[in-house]
Amino acid sequence: MEKLDCEIIKEYFRNEEFIISHHARSRMFERNVSTDDLKQIVQNSEIIESYPDDVPCPSVLLLGVANDEPYHVVVAQCDDHARVITVYMPTKDKWHEDRIRM
Repeated sequence: MEKLDCEIIKEYFRNEEFIISHHARSRMFERNVSTDDLKQIVQNSEIIESYPDDVPCPSVLLLGVANDEPYHVVVAQCDDHARVITVYMPTKDKWHEDRIRM
């Protein structure tokens, strides 16, 4: 496995080499986030936390924007694809400036 890298994840999304988990798809539906929105969020994102010990693939927490709203996306970086674990909007009571856990 390569180092966790936002550019690798973005490349997976550009190449349509990503899977959206059932949980993430449910959260996207609840939050009215389309697959196109998800792609935009990832393409305009940065890694704010890293979880290298996650299995079966290490993952990261991305902060990105779609429709002028901040979103967090947890994405696993597998050897040949990305797997979206969840998508949510950071809340002010849990996140400072959407990127620092309180």
